[in-house]
Amino acid sequence: MAEQPTEPSGTRASGPRRSSVGVHGIAESARYSLAEMGPRRSLLTLLSVNHVDGFDCPSCAWGEPDPEHRKAAEFCENGAKAIAWEATRKRVDATFFAEHSVAELRERDGHWLESQGRLAQPMHLAPGAAHYTPITWDDALELTAARLRDLNDPNRAVFYTSGRTSNEAAFLYQLLARRFGTNNLPDCSNMCHESSGAALTETLGAGKGLISYDDITEHADLIIIVGQNPGTSHPRMLTALEQAKRRGARIIAANPLPEAGFGRFHNPQTARGLIGPGTRLADRHLPVRVNGDLALFAGLNRALIDREDARPGSVLDHDFIDRYCDGFEAAVAAWRALAWSRIEKLSGVSRHRIEAVADEVIAADRVVVCWAMGLTQHRNAVATLREIVDFLLLRGNIGRPGTGPAPIRGHSNVQGDRTMGIWERMPDAFLDRLRDEFGFDPPRAHGLDTVDSIRAMRDGEVDVFIGLGGNFASATPDTQVTEAALANCALTVHIATKLNRSHLCHGTEALLLPCLGRTERDRQASGEQFVTVEDTMAMVHASHGRLPPGSPHLRSEVAIVAGLGRALFGDGLGWRAMRDDYAVIRRHIEHIVPGFHAFEERVRQPGGFMLPRAPRDSRTFPTDSGKAHFTVNPPTAAEVPEGHLLLTTVRSHDQFNTTVYGFDDRYRGISGGRRVVFLNQEDLRELHLHDGDLVDLVSVNPDGERRAPGFRAVRYPTPRGCAAAYYPEANTLVALDATAEISNTPATKSIVIRVEPAGRS
Repeated sequence: MAEQPTEPSGTRASGPRRSSVGVHGIAESARYSLAEMGPRRSLLTLLSVNHVDGFDCPSCAWGEPDPEHRKAAEFCENGAKAIAWEATRKRVDATFFAEHSVAELRERDGHWLESQGRLAQPMHLAPGAAHYTPITWDDALELTAARLRDLNDPNRAVFYTSGRTSNEAAFLYQLLARRFGTNNLPDCSNMCHESSGAALTETLGAGKGLISYDDITEHADLIIIVGQNPGTSHPRMLTALEQAKRRGARIIAANPLPEAGFGRFHNPQTARGLIGPGTRLADRHLPVRVNGDLALFAGLNRALIDREDARPGSVLDHDFIDRYCDGFEAAVAAWRALAWSRIEKLSGVSRHRIEAVADEVIAADRVVVCWAMGLTQHRNAVATLREIVDFLLLRGNIGRPGTGPAPIRGHSNVQGDRTMGIWERMPDAFLDRLRDEFGFDPPRAHGLDTVDSIRAMRDGEVDVFIGLGGNFASATPDTQVTEAALANCALTVHIATKLNRSHLCHGTEALLLPCLGRTERDRQASGEQFVTVEDTMAMVHASHGRLPPGSPHLRSEVAIVAGLGRALFGDGLGWRAMRDDYAVIRRHIEHIVPGFHAFEERVRQPGGFMLPRAPRDSRTFPTDSGKAHFTVNPPTAAEVPEGHLLLTTVRSHDQFNTTVYGFDDRYRGISGGRRVVFLNQEDLRELHLHDGDLVDLVSVNPDGERRAPGFRAVRYPTPRGCAAAYYPEANTLVALDATAEISNTPATKSIVIRVEPAGRS
């Protein structure tokens, strides 16, 4: 069922850029917005995004400055594209589905599917039918409820959630699943920052980052950005980094590929950015090998211990360690035993470079470490992040302004969804409060995460799959296995704004339920509604849509989930009241979720409010011992047989998650195609390949090989032995069982591959 690859015959490569944004970013934002929305809609949306009375950008989860410091244009190029993609004037309705069979649509790529426009009305694919056909909302909800009631075990249903879902919709969705009797609540966190949550909870007792916006812009002396490409994945972060640089902060980037976002930033809102030299952001780049980050931070910790041994009392924060930490002596013994030769081999970074970074760390009073999926999607991801926590603990860089760990979330409310209870393993205290509030006993057995849900569908253990947003088939690993797993269900239901690949990998029966976008007004019985989201800094703020709904048949996510709740259970839990007035939902959240006292009042304040995080607020660590834990994490890295390479997946600058806006990656010098593989020049030579050759990528896994055909080889400054290709095209190479220890996150960033001339198989 996988979409057919197109040979990249028209793909061109000109090499990586050394600067970001500037006039090109403005021009691209304007071109795209005008093409999709037209002048009036573009002004109405773009001048409202990320403002107090506007809506939250549906793209990344980067935070906003205080309201008084926000610019008129508080968005980036990728945010403008995400908004235009959602607010497009094009529609996909019954006529479209009558003209295109499901089989025909399967042959189209994801870009074409989503570019057709907004889903405009509920659609039903009957068993054995070739086309989706219209269905009424009442019939669609009753059909879903009937299929769920027919299950002999509630655990034969899976309720998946995307990170764009609002707090209110996420809370209702977990309530629906748990009232139904299951904790099968996989979400996109399982595939991105689950490793971060696991490591931070174990070591610090809090599964979220511990920084604020001002920690970056006003306080940090040194910002280390590792396994993250902010220029593409979190472009508004560049403005905050520029502010930090202008007041004297140092920035170190550790990443296998050189990225334009670490070069000169041409801020489009300043004269210096538009017509001047811009601001060079990264003072130092460490070309760490793919999956070499654990060894890199082990080396940094070894260097700090060596300096402390040479000058006792001058490097480490012993007062902090003695008062707030345990496990220190065991960790120190492990670092002292590390051989520099092993550190250098596994990290790909010389001792000299690591020692130079240690000098910068010692010179800095306040250090922040930021990371994204370049760290979280490896087998040893949790160990790597524990090692970063060790690094911060050594010098007391937690619980002070300008310090702390900063996992930078990639989707606008993925953190809020987890706060609201979208997790297959919510603690008993949350479930107890849910019971007391709603008068039923939620299930206690842990449910299925994303990878385990795919396994269960594959093995015939799931009959109903419901997806609240997202593009499950494209976002997940082992593409062919996942698509077959979805097709193995009796019913698949997708609540979505646009047509995507998942809707064509359907069960015996399927429903498409079109919902309002973040940009659109949401009017219910009590009047116009707003929703709330939580950004990566744990700031909770309101989001008000500004456009009229794209179709009279659209319903909000809240209304859809509440409607399904009423169809399943009647109105015993107050589904109608929660649908009619979202303030009712927020009152329930206030009673159940810590940190949400006076929710309605505080979220109406300009900028919203920050959720408490004990290690940041009071240096109180809610761990089993009441202290922060140093841990011992022996350096490891993926083993690569001779003649093979280690492949990592990356985003293009012309995409957001699985949504592809176009076929150009301006920052990496790629135009006209996405099926490219970035290779080191020496690796090309050893493989007897040339820049521009067509190749197949073959992953090597314990359960067999997987092949992704028709990629253009591109000479690129990657570390020796390392390669890169775009996500989601390379997801088919990731074995379902290749996951991170502890977190079960797909190891999408370290794939052992062979590179062969195209068509050899």
